[in-house]
Amino acid sequence: MTQLLEDLHLVDLIQDQIKALPEQPAISYREQGRWHPISWRELGDNLTQLAKVMIHLGIETQDKIAIFAQNSERWAMTDLAGMQCRSVVVPIYPTNTADQARYIINDAGAKLLFVGDQEQYDKALEVASECPSLTNIILMKSSITQGNSPVVQHYFHQLLEYDVDYCQPLLQERLASRSLDDLITLIYTSGTTGEPKGVMLDYRNFASTTRQHSRILSFNAGERSLAFLPLSHVFERGWTLFALGRGGHVGFLENPAEVQKALTEFKPAVMCAVPRFYEKVYSAVADKVGKAPAPRRFLFYWALRQGRIRFEAANRGRRLNPARQQLVNLADKLVLSKLRDVLGGEIRFMPCGGAKLDDVVHEFFQSVGITLLCGYGMTETTATISCGLPGSIRLQGNGRPMPEVQVKIGDDNEILVKGDTVMKGYYNRPDDTDAVFVDGWLRTGDAGRLDDEGHLHITDRIKELMKTSNGKYIAPQRVEGMVARDPLIEQVAVVAEARNYVSALIVPAFESLESWAKEKGIKYKDPLDLIQHSDVVEHFEQRLKEVQQELAKFEQVKKFTLLPREFCMKRGELTPTLKLRRKVINERFSEEIDAMYSKAKKLVERKKASLK
Repeated sequence: MTQLLEDLHLVDLIQDQIKALPEQPAISYREQGRWHPISWRELGDNLTQLAKVMIHLGIETQDKIAIFAQNSERWAMTDLAGMQCRSVVVPIYPTNTADQARYIINDAGAKLLFVGDQEQYDKALEVASECPSLTNIILMKSSITQGNSPVVQHYFHQLLEYDVDYCQPLLQERLASRSLDDLITLIYTSGTTGEPKGVMLDYRNFASTTRQHSRILSFNAGERSLAFLPLSHVFERGWTLFALGRGGHVGFLENPAEVQKALTEFKPAVMCAVPRFYEKVYSAVADKVGKAPAPRRFLFYWALRQGRIRFEAANRGRRLNPARQQLVNLADKLVLSKLRDVLGGEIRFMPCGGAKLDDVVHEFFQSVGITLLCGYGMTETTATISCGLPGSIRLQGNGRPMPEVQVKIGDDNEILVKGDTVMKGYYNRPDDTDAVFVDGWLRTGDAGRLDDEGHLHITDRIKELMKTSNGKYIAPQRVEGMVARDPLIEQVAVVAEARNYVSALIVPAFESLESWAKEKGIKYKDPLDLIQHSDVVEHFEQRLKEVQQELAKFEQVKKFTLLPREFCMKRGELTPTLKLRRKVINERFSEEIDAMYSKAKKLVERKKASLK
């Protein structure tokens, strides 16, 4: 087993691909509407140069280097070069504030800081004097305008030109002494509450997750993967390193807003995404279908039923009879293939993680012929704990645990995990590390269950369960996922803790709402005026009734407030992985929340007074 683990050291895997596929594209980046490939040979040369430069700049074994940038080919090069010189890479979300960046740099003791754009550079400059460990800032774009800095500054392209050949023997020494027990990264959890904690992941963690994914998933050299989610997060970074280790061709998308174009241009076989991405695609399709003439709506739903039949047959290893196969082929030609083309037309499967995906949305994609592999994981477990696999996909649940990951259900239905993918602990936080382990098992903080066939089902975050004043427990993610199906709803935040009923803050999908308002002849001055219109409020009331029919009465949203703007990361209302920071939202919209309950409170008081 030890030799097998050594064979899977990430540095070895990348070097093997450089030797085996020198002229094949390894990575690509999008610039001015075109994709630019970089061969494995060129990538290898750049990694060696950058690793030597890092040594030249004073990086010792297991010193920390931080990356504060959007996705790019240079992000990946910095990461891989850091591995070669045995440093520890510390990602910082590009949307983090200057204070958040300072905290991570200082907690990790980072010596080098790579910044991706002017925005990140300006934030770095703001806090550089308060970061005593920081010795160098590297500007990843030549378009960044330099300012005065207390630390040395370099442009990334200059690093590739430095004469650092004297560092070659030192680099070889480090490569020869590499170990699976070396830390590869510190990933600071975004956290919905409290200070972020640096999760310590080593090469053994990544060796294990690479080996396990290789056992259960077919991904071959040359296949394309689009890196759309932030590389700062373990989900995208872990998958990207797996894909590169298998000889894949990874395209890095700097601007997530361009994902639709990128899908049709790059045509990936695989792309990881979070539930919100799939919900938005589903909502856009549902909105168009809802406005289509009756014959086209009939054709769409008929085709979707044929796709569902195809999915169920394939999932059970059954062949369709010739007559049914002809119907499926017709449905595919007329409707389903066109829907797949929206995502590039070449997708083989799409991993989905980060939160629970609504069952209706999941069924839609499987019926269209886009295989979603819904899974469950954490930063602390090097991403995947469990996932669905082709041939055994359930529309409910999060698949079976990975081959070498142990899962059991503890007190309060908490999911406990053990295995080689589990972190070493939290950096500089021995007490927090001790608190998150019980008898060698990692406490996930998530509630769930294992069914009779070994599939894991996540019920909710234990800390996020809301208890109403009537003693009923509400799983907010379940309610939010169901409500967010509606094409007119962009975002939703449920409120229920210590309240006598469930309410919600709702951000409308304004483009769709404005289109509907135009059809109805509704006049308005601005978004605020629109959402306060009585016809709009009444329309949302009706839609909420329809979309919540599967929920128990006590779970259903009784009152809601439409908001004129989205929740966003810059205001601290969302984590970088688009999870709601409920505490921030509840404080920021406290007046709106109180207003949803004050009317009910007055009615109760009047009723009590009338009974006296």
